Amino acid sequence: MNNTTLLLRRCFCCTTIPSSSSSLKKRPLVFLGSPQVSVKVLDALFNASQSSDSSFEVAAIVTQPPSQKNRGRKVLPSAVAQHALDRGFSSDLIFTPQRANEELFLANLRTLEPELCVTAAYGNILSSKFLNIPKQGTVNIHPSLLPLYRGAAPVQRALQDGVKETGVSLAFTVRALDAGPVITSQKIGVDDDSKAPDLLDTLFDLGSKLLLRELPFILDGTARNKAQPQDDCKATLAPKITPEESWLSFDEEATVLHNKVRAFAGWPGTRARVQVVDASNARENILDLKIITTKVSSNSSVENAKGDYVAFRNGALIFTCGGGTALEVLEVQLPGKKVVKSAAFWNGLRGQKLKNIKDKEAAMSQA
Repeated sequence: MNNTTLLLRRCFCCTTIPSSSSSLKKRPLVFLGSPQVSVKVLDALFNASQSSDSSFEVAAIVTQPPSQKNRGRKVLPSAVAQHALDRGFSSDLIFTPQRANEELFLANLRTLEPELCVTAAYGNILSSKFLNIPKQGTVNIHPSLLPLYRGAAPVQRALQDGVKETGVSLAFTVRALDAGPVITSQKIGVDDDSKAPDLLDTLFDLGSKLLLRELPFILDGTARNKAQPQDDCKATLAPKITPEESWLSFDEEATVLHNKVRAFAGWPGTRARVQVVDASNARENILDLKIITTKVSSNSSVENAKGDYVAFRNGALIFTCGGGTALEVLEVQLPGKKVVKSAAFWNGLRGQKLKNIKDKEAAMSQA
């Protein structure tokens, strides 16, 4: 039986939890996470738990069920599950409930008698029944400076807003969305060219360090005393990103578009539709272009972009935007093709011109 089958069956057939002599000596901790950014936190916990003076062990892992991934649409475990298996963690202790309030899953969790649960981008809502199980509660690594950017996409929304500073918070989990008392947080600066995948990786790396530093105080209960309630009046929301948001509208200013490209890098990406104009036969074709890397253009570049036509200068496609601004596009991707430098894409046009479709609704209607 392969690992995927085991994972698919886990929450429906596992009714007993194997124990070991180490579980009598160390406090059981349950980790909840799913995507690749969660792996960094899990690895930190694995490594710390193997220390001779560690007071805890990773007793179980909870993650999203296997799903279809990549072009082959193969059913594969989550990044967290695969990493745990690669490190030799027992598949019997990897739980993959569709929802974290399933009674059989909760029964198995109670059997473990966890001292603490730790979440890091798990991607599932935790019920009161779940939160009542761990003795010291559940703590979450959230990649924002709470109460700012509560929700599913804190890093993406922060970049979209063009923030110059963000951070990571370690907070107790309550039923209200990302509203629990904050144990600690740490700020970092945000560069103008930072993209969401890299910033997420940095923040979860930092979050794992904060977690290990605070873990002794969380396990002995003293972290509860120092955790600070959030000011709900200062809360902002970071709702989940939808594919429909990926379209760029060039009637917006270049800074707005550049921030969106950075924020949506990875998934769902950002797209634009342009007209390919062949002057020799007056033909116009619509091209769906994925915008990969950009920067806000200088004034001199704006002057070289004529009207709605896309100019090319110093290796960049120059799109005129709202407010007299311009966006330099440095990398693009055609459907089904690899990412290429804009210079290679421009050369492939063989003298044809590109026309900017500024209105988003008009661009989408061309699909």
